[in-house]
Amino acid sequence: MKQSLKKYILPYLWITIASLVYAVGFNWCYEPNLIGFGGITGVGQIINHFLPWAPIGTVVIILNVPLFLLGWKLLGGHILVSSLYAMFISSAFIDLLHLLYTFQPMDPMLACVFGGVLMGGSLGIVFIQGATTGGTDLIARLLKLRFSWLPMGKILLAVDLAVILAVAVVFGNLNSALYGIIALYLSSFVMDKVLYGMDMAKVAYIISDSYEAITQSLIHDIDRGVTILHGQGAYSGADKKVLMVAFKQKQIVEIKRMVNEIDPNAFLVVCDAHEVLGDGFRAFKENDL
Repeated sequence: MKQSLKKYILPYLWITIASLVYAVGFNWCYEPNLIGFGGITGVGQIINHFLPWAPIGTVVIILNVPLFLLGWKLLGGHILVSSLYAMFISSAFIDLLHLLYTFQPMDPMLACVFGGVLMGGSLGIVFIQGATTGGTDLIARLLKLRFSWLPMGKILLAVDLAVILAVAVVFGNLNSALYGIIALYLSSFVMDKVLYGMDMAKVAYIISDSYEAITQSLIHDIDRGVTILHGQGAYSGADKKVLMVAFKQKQIVEIKRMVNEIDPNAFLVVCDAHEVLGDGFRAFKENDL
């Protein structure tokens, strides 16, 4: 029962919350300030500009139908079902919030900053749950299959830029595009931080004559695996043992203190590490972002 709850219900709860934040970000920061927004939602802005009676959220749902038909075969059923839900609920929230409350314009730069953070953070959460909100998010997910080495935020940045320029042309306002580009950059930055920044780890390289004692302490006291690399001092020519250990960010102080206590003269290099897979970290998943 617990596993079913975690596997099926919690992801959709997170998608619902993120979709609400997405709608708030759009209705509060983008729409009233005429800031160009990328993707299908941006196309919805254009259509709504010419056809005010056509709600943006409803237009987004209609435009997404062919994209979902295209993505069904490539992404598989589970991703498409969760994406359909995310697309529908986020679009419904946009229209519902628009009916319930009319947000007033604010300083455009504040709208860019807060809108970018809200949209990027909410999209990152949706992507983590294995879904998209449709539109260019879905296009980016499809492109990710082909260009797996590119971060999702950067793919979306490229795809959405053309739509933002089109929105600015329709609004007849260059500032709309300029503010939209700022918001888009912030959104993609925050999204990548949510997707990849939360997975931050560290890798330490330790060179010490007391490598055996340090190894034992890393394994038994800090519960980290250690790999012993064989090195050689370029100046002295002496053989050296180099310890390589991957660890969580929160363990950095503990490891530095331990190494210093065992060998104050130890040479320690700590590097940022991303996408650490394996025992003690996360496992590889199919269609991983």
